[in-house]
Amino acid sequence: MRLHITLTSPYARMVRIVIREKGLEDRVEEVVARTRTPGSPYYAINPSGRVPCLILPDGKAMEDSALICDYLDNLDGHPALARPRGADRWEFAVIEARARSTIDGLAVLIRERYRPENERSPGVIAHEVARAKRLLAIWDGAANDPVLTGPLNYIQMLIACIAEIADRAPELDVAAQWPRLSARAAEISRRPSFVATAPPVA
Repeated sequence: MRLHITLTSPYARMVRIVIREKGLEDRVEEVVARTRTPGSPYYAINPSGRVPCLILPDGKAMEDSALICDYLDNLDGHPALARPRGADRWEFAVIEARARSTIDGLAVLIRERYRPENERSPGVIAHEVARAKRLLAIWDGAANDPVLTGPLNYIQMLIACIAEIADRAPELDVAAQWPRLSARAAEISRRPSFVATAPPVA
């Protein structure tokens, strides 16, 4: 299988973490895609241009990080990351959805920040900063929740990625403003799978 990624995408990073946690490095080749580039050959592989995109052995393309993570987690018939043993299915799903919403908003904020200054929208930046602060405060309060302190799962993976992305925004000093979240994310991020997939330093 081939996984098309960018090295800074938190969505691609989620899948890359699953690959390493499940020992699938020899079965999945990671290919860096050229995105947001007119005429990129990647668009012939995935017309939406989004990453990650997993090409299956039969040539079919699978897009969406949550879908790909679930597919890879289930390859051995022993899914381990979707939900802690004994955890309520719907409660876990609600928390995971909030984590993905947090990632989505932060991704919009960072993309806006990386635009040329004359193309940035102050309104979009202000909206996403305010949303991020509300959500980061919730995660800080939940840092010692069992779903964030037990065996690795998708929510913990998302939390680590959330803290990493938030640290790219000058308005969000996670360590200073949300120290419990920062400490929990740092602990998760010490796992080899997270170290190996950390985005390059700008």
